Amino acid sequence: MSTTSAKQFAAQVVNWYHHQGRKHLPWQQNKTPYSVWVSEIMLQQTQVATVIPYYQRFMESFPTITSLANADEDNVLHHWTGLGYYARARNLHKAAKLIVSEHKGIFPEDIEQVIALPGIGRSTAGAILSLSLNQYHPILDGNVKRVLARNYLVEGHNGLAKFDKALWQLSEILTPATDTGFYTQAMMDLGATVCTRSKPTCEICPVKTSCLAMASTLQTEFPQKKPKKKIPEKNTIMVIPRITTPTSDNVLMEKRPPVGIWGGLWCFYEVSDKDEINSLLQSLGLQATTADNSWQELVTFRHTFSHFHLDISPIIIDCIQTATDSHAELNNPEINTQEVSEPRKQKWYDLHSEASVGLAASTKKLIGLLQKN
Repeated sequence: MSTTSAKQFAAQVVNWYHHQGRKHLPWQQNKTPYSVWVSEIMLQQTQVATVIPYYQRFMESFPTITSLANADEDNVLHHWTGLGYYARARNLHKAAKLIVSEHKGIFPEDIEQVIALPGIGRSTAGAILSLSLNQYHPILDGNVKRVLARNYLVEGHNGLAKFDKALWQLSEILTPATDTGFYTQAMMDLGATVCTRSKPTCEICPVKTSCLAMASTLQTEFPQKKPKKKIPEKNTIMVIPRITTPTSDNVLMEKRPPVGIWGGLWCFYEVSDKDEINSLLQSLGLQATTADNSWQELVTFRHTFSHFHLDISPIIIDCIQTATDSHAELNNPEINTQEVSEPRKQKWYDLHSEASVGLAASTKKLIGLLQKN
């Protein structure tokens, strides 16, 4: 690739952005490294339309890095409930604390320091600094990969080291030293609105004359698809202990450890077999009532993660307390109970109240069903 053709590519993309690019998204107004950082993390594997209301609520509650750092993790995860990939929220919170402790609450402007923060890789770091401060840094998110792979017929698929290396080299060559912020935003917009995964609108693309995929009518063949693996299926029983009083309808949840599936979120208890339920209740200082319908089995539903399907069979069990010192008190926000590995938090959740903690998607769905019933 000649220097002239690289400059022409960048100029066409930037010119298109000024006339056709997106400029009115919430995080594009009064840009700061913090606001761009939050938006970039939320936009990972999530569509713009979905992110907008979450971003607005998040920034209203946590307008500064310091306010985010000082926030309770439950409150941060509550603002993320429904957005998915909750490790993103936990890493945001951790990174904010590090910025306060190591950078006096000011988002670092050196890319190596940004990459060192939890949850931020090279491309995200480059996007934050180029979009907010117009620093020269190439990026390579999913949209940019698609544009470059098609324009230059780069063979391979996402996650393949050779493929990513080739695209990084192209991104470094093509990213202009001036107007880097405009170019970065333009490439993101181009991939999101024109050079889409299916049915790209090539006729309005600013770089259609240099696109090798369009010239060969191979747009839908690039990037090449990653070989599919069969997604495993797993099963679990979710136990929902319930105690109803004249003024409240309470279900017991636990807070998951900070790592792993649903890390740091509030969930219902899980067992692998119904025979384990009575032992679970006993460990919680509960037992099922003697009523004939104390156990209610709900319809099994599927929750799909990126790497497996989970079939969830919920069982509601109307309970009575047998030991007030071994589990959470009704309407008491949380207590600690000793487990083999570490303390675990429990919470009686009143179905008539509004959630104020981070809930796993399955928990939120089940609470909705319980509220309707």
